[in-house]
Parts: sequence; structure tokens; C-alpha cells
Amino acid sequence: MDLISWVKAELPVRMEHLCIRIGDDERTGLVVLDEVNGFCTVGHGNLAPRAPDAQVERMVDETVRIAREFRSRHLPVLAFMDCHDPNKPENPYPPHCLVGSGEEELVPDLKWLEDDDGVVLVRKDCINGFVGAMRPDGSNTVVDWINANKIKRILVVGVCTDICVLDFVATMTSVRNHGISPPLEEIVVYAQGCSTYDLPLAVAKEIGAVAHPQDLAHHMGLYLTAARGAKIVDSVQFAAEIHPNGVKKV
Repeated sequence: MDLISWVKAELPVRMEHLCIRIGDDERTGLVVLDEVNGFCTVGHGNLAPRAPDAQVERMVDETVRIAREFRSRHLPVLAFMDCHDPNKPENPYPPHCLVGSGEEELVPDLKWLEDDDGVVLVRKDCINGFVGAMRPDGSNTVVDWINANKIKRILVVGVCTDICVLDFVATMTSVRNHGISPPLEEIVVYAQGCSTYDLPLAVAKEIGAVAHPQDLAHHMGLYLTAARGAKIVDSVQFAAEIHPNGVKKV
């Protein structure tokens, strides 16, 4: 048995299914983490794929599908965009998503989010999106978004599963547990809508970074978010909506 198979056997992740129903009491908001060129577009920086990457491509495709469904149903979306000052390194990671490089911009398939008034965009310069959403006056964009939209469940997608997704989810479980944002009851992570980067040991040594095997890191990210109290799902569907005029929307 290889290492990844052994880890998955010893540290299994229980997968569930999520069906989002419009108009029920479980109002859901979508959180998209860092699906920017610097992490997702081939050749766009130190942490971007060096060649087409099936895990990353699946994440983007699923995020586009779900985000379109959310906005067609007027459900709230919040998207984080990793964005760094060249003079403020984020150790232990190599320079990435620097201001003005283009790496900090949403991938082409998600650029439409910038033109949708129902989408809140947050540029962050740190791993933890909740911390990155803090304002100078002490208020927080994520808390305000949840409260304003009366969100009971957040669905999280994005990159990297074991870094920014894990940190954000771990913080949000504490936000929920301590009643910092009272409507929030459930944090859900969509496994197929998340990914992480692959950095072989030889390449990591060349650029002074830490090796990062993609499949293992992705699995451990899911395992640890579940251990912190999130629900992990491997499929997301939307229930048919019956309008007053009798028309069904699927």
C-alpha cells in the first residue's frame, strides 16, 4: 500500500451530500477562496500549476457551476482574492499573487463575479480570510455579510485545501461556536470544489520552499477541516424551485 492509500485508510474523511433548497430556513452563502491566477492558471507564478492540473481544473469548473447556480437564485456569494505587497513576504511561501502581477486576479472563468452586485469581493494579504476581512475600525466583512444575509450555512470552495481553506474553516467554526455571527449554524466544505498545489521536493529546494505533495495535502486539509467541526460533502445539488405561477426551475 502506498503512503496516500495508507493515510486515507487510517484517517478517512466521511463524505456527505448537500442539496440546497431555495426558500427553506437553511439560507446558504457561498465562500470562494483564492481562485486566482497565482494558484490556478498554468505558468502564473511560483505556486501556480506548472502544467494542466486535473484537481485544479475540477475545482474551477465546480466553482463556476455552483456560483452560477447561487447567483441565478439570488443567493449571496463572497469571494476572497489573495493579494500581496512585494515588500511583505508571506513566509514560508515563495512570492506569489503580488499586486500588479496579474496573479492576484480571479481566473478568467470567474471574472464575471466582479461585475455582479450580489457578490462581495475581499482582497486579502494573509492566509486566514477571516483575518484578512478585518477593517481598521475592528469590524469584519465576513461577519457583516453573514449577518446582513441571515446566512445559516456557508459552503466553502477554493484553494488551498490545507492552507487558506483550512485556516478559514477552523476560524469560522469558532465564530459559530462562540456566537460571533449568530445566524451561522453550519460550515460545509465541498471536496470537489477545493484543491491545493503540487510542489515536488526537488523544485521546493531550488526555490527555498517547503515540499508540498498535492494529493496528500488535499486529503489532510479535508480531514482536518472535518476534525474542526465542518461537514465535508462530495456532491452539491440544487432542489427544483416551484414558482407561484407553477413554473419549475431546476
